[in-house]
Amino acid sequence: MKKLFAFLSVSATALSANAATINWWQHETICRVNTTNCYTNMGAGYDTEEWDANGNCRGMKWICGNATNPAGFDSRLIGRVELARGTGINPDFDVNVLNGDCFGARKTIENGARASVNEKYVKVWCNGILDNPIDTIATGEIAAVQPTCAALAEDGFVGVLNNKCYGKRYDTAQYFIECADASAELPSRIIILNGADVYAAGNEPSTAAAAAAKFDTMYSVSQSQRTKYNITSK
Repeated sequence: MKKLFAFLSVSATALSANAATINWWQHETICRVNTTNCYTNMGAGYDTEEWDANGNCRGMKWICGNATNPAGFDSRLIGRVELARGTGINPDFDVNVLNGDCFGARKTIENGARASVNEKYVKVWCNGILDNPIDTIATGEIAAVQPTCAALAEDGFVGVLNNKCYGKRYDTAQYFIECADASAELPSRIIILNGADVYAAGNEPSTAAAAAAKFDTMYSVSQSQRTKYNITSK
């Protein structure tokens, strides 16, 4: 028993002497704060003090509310691992793009003329054309259901590209937008009125063949009338 006590005393003395030469915060048994940052540069859109437990690093991204799934009004802090997996992210948004003080901008193509809605790219309409847009981006407005030719024509619009958005205006006093298929997006033709009242035109020929047939009929009637009343050419 005395030998054991003596051994423990010597061991404790040796440990104490060794410990005196190493600072306490450098001991391997002391927990240290991980100073690794999750991102190289963290400015706007980041919380530099937040600890990302799954990423084992410091700093998290603020993700805009409309870019999250489910969507919300408030921004959310989402970790690096979850972002890489797409967890809680609306796939229509790019969370690598800073949008004000948070990350998450709607994905676009064709210089912003088309935007992602339900993972499909749809036309971006010029501001003021849509009655109920679901979102407004830098180049215009978007809708979940695209407007028809008939709906656009009521306000004198045609669904063609107009700079970085869709929707070109035609003065209804000068042009008539004809929608052969009311459910289609584009008109069958646009008629220059030249002062004519398109609604008073009646059943006029719509093709060259129909027009030629009508003129032949008119000529035949004219010839029969000339014969009937004995009218001679001079």
